[in-house]
Amino acid sequence: MSEQQELLKTLSDRFGQKISEAYLSFGEPVVKVGRDSLRDLISFLKNDPGLSFDMLVDLFGVDYPEAEPRFEIVYILRSTRNNKRVTIKTRTRQTGMDTVSDLFKAAEWLEREIYDMFGVQFVNHPDLRRIYTDDDFEGHPLRKDFPLQGRDYDKPFTVTLEEERSK
Repeated sequence: MSEQQELLKTLSDRFGQKISEAYLSFGEPVVKVGRDSLRDLISFLKNDPGLSFDMLVDLFGVDYPEAEPRFEIVYILRSTRNNKRVTIKTRTRQTGMDTVSDLFKAAEWLEREIYDMFGVQFVNHPDLRRIYTDDDFEGHPLRKDFPLQGRDYDKPFTVTLEEERSK
């Protein structure tokens, strides 16, 4: 049994039915887990001395508008000690994702990015606000149902300076 298959077996033994799917993709382990068990799984991967997945390499969202739940959140973790990677996937609606920013500092920025671009809200995030778009921007640009040319693209663009507004 390869090291990657051993990791999948370890996670399956530990989390059982909470893992909906576990497989190898291009030789690397991928685990699909329910959103309620995600935090426990990531915490286990980070804190278990034998696994030691101590780096959040990437965190991103994918929009599947026809699916329910609509959004897939993907976490890629790396163990610098063991030189291994694992991909964790979960499905969620727009609200109710638990933050992992207290486990990985890098998640703060990445969760804000997902919030801004997709509208997925992370519970207990220390600073959940838009990161690319203005605070008064309507919509979430990476959703599949967002207009390709943006909202109000046919209206002329005008700039109102602060000094003009106060008059």
